[in-house]
Amino acid sequence: MASNTEEPGKASLLSDDELGSMLKWVTDPDDRKSFSEVCKQWSKVEGLNRSSLRLLQPDLLRRVLPRCPNLISFQTQESFSDADLEFLAQTCPRLEVINLSVWDHAPKVEPLLSSDGVYALAIRCPNITKLLLRRRLKTGVVAVAKLLPNLTHLDLGFCHEVEDKDIEAIVSAASLITYLNLEGCFCVTDRGLEFLSDASCSKTLKTLVLAGCCKISDWGVSDLRYMCCLENLSLANYGDKITDVGCFAISEIKTLKRLNLAGLMSLTDQTVVAIAENCLNLEVLNLSDCQSVTRAGLHAFSGHTCLNTLVLHYCFKFFGIDLELLVLECPTLKCIVVDEYLGRQILPQMQESTRRCVSYKFICDWSFKDLEM
Repeated sequence: MASNTEEPGKASLLSDDELGSMLKWVTDPDDRKSFSEVCKQWSKVEGLNRSSLRLLQPDLLRRVLPRCPNLISFQTQESFSDADLEFLAQTCPRLEVINLSVWDHAPKVEPLLSSDGVYALAIRCPNITKLLLRRRLKTGVVAVAKLLPNLTHLDLGFCHEVEDKDIEAIVSAASLITYLNLEGCFCVTDRGLEFLSDASCSKTLKTLVLAGCCKISDWGVSDLRYMCCLENLSLANYGDKITDVGCFAISEIKTLKRLNLAGLMSLTDQTVVAIAENCLNLEVLNLSDCQSVTRAGLHAFSGHTCLNTLVLHYCFKFFGIDLELLVLECPTLKCIVVDEYLGRQILPQMQESTRRCVSYKFICDWSFKDLEM
């Protein structure tokens, strides 16, 4: 590969605009890297035309970003401070997508971000549409929500200081929001869900993740029935605060396609029947650890024309014949996931043609990440 030194030749006769036009046809990351190594001019043009960056080495931040002032998307799981966030905002004001999420099995990162860093970002990058801060925040977002009117996608999963007033601020400002992840935000209560259902986002929100929000109950969950566009909903929790009462209300949401009710131990067949009868567009249903659900509830999905995945991990009140009938009578059903112990018991009871739809594996935390929303 040629070194970064200018030499006379055809390449040096091309203008930056001409090189930029050429670069639009180069999409492979390795090819773009090779392009940038031809000479200093080509390196500069590649940086100016780069729209996305994933940072793997945080110590390179201040060296790399000035080369790429026109970034639209930035991502890193590495350590990131308020000062780093402010530098990012100053250097790349055209950013629209910022993903700083630290996923569940990654090592904990320090320091956590404060509202000061996010405020600086919101001030300098007014075009942000997607902001992912999972496991990153040590404060709420009340002070910055009003500065992000174009926000459509917000992930605050496991940001433990997020509470009801943050939700109120978000939904008051972000009238276009379609995705909101509040997983593990255990300060959120029924009052926060009331804000969601009363705001204009009740007509735009398509995905809502409330898994692990341990202070919500039937009262707040019942308000969600007014969300007329909701397609993906996770209420996965462990406890008895959400019962058939709240889930009856959820079954009124006709637009639901994916529903996660894992761990709601008070749910009975009545909820499952209501969902089967009312949620006719439902494609994925997770009933893991809903141990009161029996074969009667499962049979309610006979004849359902959309369901393709049913997760029954740690559910035990049915037999192989029940799953066999369900596969035969629900023509769209492609996958049933059961507990490993139960799977070994019931699969021999089933015919080969229906057995292929049933799988078993150990699942510690089946969430919508696994279901690829």
